[in-house]
Amino acid sequence: MQGGTMTRLRAWRVSTRVAGVLLGALSLAACAPSTGDSAAGGHSAKVKLTVWSWRVEDVAAYQKIFDAYEEKHPGVTVEFQTFKSTEYETKLGTGLGQQGGPDVAQVKSYGKLQPFIEAGQLAPLDGKVPGLEKFDKTVLDGARGKKDGKIYGVPFAVQTLQVFYNKELFARHGIQPPATWDQMLAAAGKLKQAGVIPFSVSGKELWVLPIVHEVFGAARYGGRDFEQAVLSGRKTFTDPDYVASLDLVKQLQPYFPENVTGVSYAESQLLFTSGRAAMFPGGAYELGFFQSQAPDLDIGVFEVPPPPGARVQHPLTPGYADGSYAVSAKSAHPREALELVRWMATPEFGQLFSDKLKQISPVPGVTAEDPLVRQMAGNYAERGSTYLMLVHFRYGRPVGTDVAGAAVQAMLLGRATGQQAGQRIATELGKWFRPGS
Repeated sequence: MQGGTMTRLRAWRVSTRVAGVLLGALSLAACAPSTGDSAAGGHSAKVKLTVWSWRVEDVAAYQKIFDAYEEKHPGVTVEFQTFKSTEYETKLGTGLGQQGGPDVAQVKSYGKLQPFIEAGQLAPLDGKVPGLEKFDKTVLDGARGKKDGKIYGVPFAVQTLQVFYNKELFARHGIQPPATWDQMLAAAGKLKQAGVIPFSVSGKELWVLPIVHEVFGAARYGGRDFEQAVLSGRKTFTDPDYVASLDLVKQLQPYFPENVTGVSYAESQLLFTSGRAAMFPGGAYELGFFQSQAPDLDIGVFEVPPPPGARVQHPLTPGYADGSYAVSAKSAHPREALELVRWMATPEFGQLFSDKLKQISPVPGVTAEDPLVRQMAGNYAERGSTYLMLVHFRYGRPVGTDVAGAAVQAMLLGRATGQQAGQRIATELGKWFRPGS
């Protein structure tokens, strides 16, 4: 009886040791990287990163771009979620403030970025993204905190402002891209006489009008020389050269669509893609949309020649950093989110972005496949200026693009002169802007 008990006790001890070994093996297996992990990044299997954006029209292109990332990171999937541009900032503020929001967010640049930084909703990227220090400083400034000077995003695009034109319409009416202001006006007059809208412009939505002013007026007010003068306080928006640049928009109104202040942005795009309008003053971001909506449309671009009295005697291409990709401070997968934005700073991503979306990538070493994108990038590199209202005057309320848009719209409605528009801009921005700050 006693011997049987000892035998059973030894058997119990052996089985306990075996069970312990098995449990230990299972625990190690649970802690070890699974076979589905990314060899490149060492991610946990089945990590889903959510990327938020306001670029609804870019969904198909980004799916292809992120397919390339997922191939090299088999444990990670990237979900690209978009929202209406008019609703995006509100939704993003809510989403970044709680769990379940985006891991990576497309954020706007300069002043539009600051509220998210000040709320502590974005992770600083200084020293964490190889190659970021090689980006152009003016582009990086779009992702920089105004107060702390830290970088909070990887810039994704440089936008330039110029005139798109319909090559077939130009050829039909014997018109060449203008080399002088007078040639541009003569071409506009010829087109109008033939029943073609010369310039497709939207005067209904305020954000469009400062772009129109910048395209036609940058050389007149002086480009970067005026930029430095107004930032230092040596000049303001009542300066005669700046007022004269505003007057140019009013002078060109006969060549805009009839009742231009009632024309929406979408309608202005359709006027151009349908061939009813010959020229479209706008940003480089329009190209991909135009080509997708009208694949057979033969498009060219040109810089606006300097008008009479211009402070700069050669064409200018205004530009700005469009935005960047930032890591949410509350991401459930901060390591994987950081690796994704690191990839966004590489030539591989920059080339995919440029070629799929027909835009100018700020990543050093990227050369656009599309000849028009290369042309716009080259123009900016050689004769670039700053889109003043967007870059410097969105750090307070009211924002410069809204103020300038309302001022130009009042001119088009016949309710203000250029002098009054300039005074309105100076007064409104003077409520918060302090030179030298």
